[in-house]
Formats: sequence, C-alpha cells, structure tokens
Amino acid sequence: FIMKAAIAQINSILGDLNKNIERHIDCCNKAIAEKADMIIFPELSLTGYSLKDINYDIAFNPYKSDKLKDLLKLSKKISIICGFVEEAENFAVYNSAILLEDGEIKGVHRKIYPPTYGIFEEFRYFSMGTECAPIESKFGKIGIMVCEDLWHMSVPYTMAMAGAKILIGIACSPTRLAINTESFKNYDVNSDHHKTYARILSSYLLFCNRVGFEDGVNFWGGSEIVDPSGNICVVAKIFDEDMIYSEISENEVQRARRNARHFIDEDIDKTVKNLAKLTKS
Repeated sequence: FIMKAAIAQINSILGDLNKNIERHIDCCNKAIAEKADMIIFPELSLTGYSLKDINYDIAFNPYKSDKLKDLLKLSKKISIICGFVEEAENFAVYNSAILLEDGEIKGVHRKIYPPTYGIFEEFRYFSMGTECAPIESKFGKIGIMVCEDLWHMSVPYTMAMAGAKILIGIACSPTRLAINTESFKNYDVNSDHHKTYARILSSYLLFCNRVGFEDGVNFWGGSEIVDPSGNICVVAKIFDEDMIYSEISENEVQRARRNARHFIDEDIDKTVKNLAKLTKS
C-alpha cells in the first residue's frame, strides 16, 4: 500500500459534540481536497478532554447511536480516526479511539492506561480498556493507541507483533515547563520515544496531539509522523492548530525490516515464556 496521511492538530470545544463534529467535517474536507486517504484527530477530539462528570452525559455507544452518521458518510471518501467517550454495553465509559472507513465502524480501541497521577484523574471517570489488538483497515492492520498507552512499551510492541505496520497515537498531552533548556522539552522527550518505537519496531509512528487551553491546562501540539527507520517526516506547529501530511508506504516498512532485522528476528515465544515466569514468581 501507499497512502497519504493527514494529521489534524486541533483545539476541541469542551462538551460540545455537535460543534466538534462540524470541525471534524471541515478538516476532513480540507484533507480530501489535498488528496489525503486518512485523517487522524487528537484524543477525545469529539468531546474535549477535561470532561469530569460530563463524561456520563456525552458518552454514547457508536454501534447504537446515530451521532456519527455524518462522519460515517464522509468516511466513504477518507478514513477517519478520532477520539470520543464510549459507552459500553454495561454502561461503563471509556476514553476511546474509533476508525471510520468506507461508511463503517472498522474498530474501536479503549485506552488501556487512563492515568491518575499528577494533574491527571482519568481513572476516576474512565474504565480501563483490556484489548491490545490492531484494527484491520484497507491499508492493512493499524495499531491505534490513546496517549498514555504510548508510554507503556508493551502496547506498541504488542500492536506491531500482531501485524500493525502503522502505529498511531492520539493524545491530549499537557505542557510542562522545563528549566535550563533552549529547546521545547515536551516535544523533545515525546519525539525521542516516537523515533525509538518506530526504529525498534520498524513501523510508522503517527502522533496527533491537541492544542489550546482547557480548565487551566495548556496542550502543546507538536504532532509528527516518523518513518520506520526513525526519521521524522513532518512536524506540526507548537501551540497552534495545524494540518500536516505525509506519504505512508509499505515499501519503507519492508526496507527498514530488511536493513535491520531486529524486528523480523524478534522471538515472541521467548518473550511470552519469560513473562509467564514473572507472573508465577
């Protein structure tokens, strides 16, 4: 496959599903005009991040609700990945990412690690996802992760070993100021581990972070696309809304995995056996 990916680094409106959907449609149309095949939005892009008790009012089951009907229609022209609050069959709510493609819901990833430390309090409102599996798209298997998931190396590792050649992280990463540095530390730290994952797993790493202020928290942007050799293809602005594009080619994955065989030679059976020993000890 060869496809053109778009990343929509936007600022969502807290608690306003309809206005956020309108913004998504506008961005999708711009990406379609640029001949993009897929567009990626940030974590909780349809709802805003600091929802707290609003979670229960704004959550919906995408398989039963018609709230995504306009985006589903648009997904016949461009594959769409966005974030929302998902209501499960048992009425638990999840911080989820969804893939819409060809007018259908191709799959949902529930955030496995909702953080509750520092300024974060997600586990007070969200249940923990349990499934770590890529979603099948017309561009092959895609490993979609939500923010903190990317900080647990088991998640991208599992996604890649399950066949994902494209790893996608959507985020609402807050700004943390650092001293004694001339560079923007938030971007440096995140980009370093994006490049590391991409290189070690010989896979594309697409990162979409949001921008703007919400409930006293600032989000810094800096979305980027990294190729399977760990090279940065394109980077979005810091602090400002932006749209970035890059070609994604399976040939680059093939080249990276043959030039450095660490991914091809990875022995998952040994890994499973050693992890099993740890759980018994």
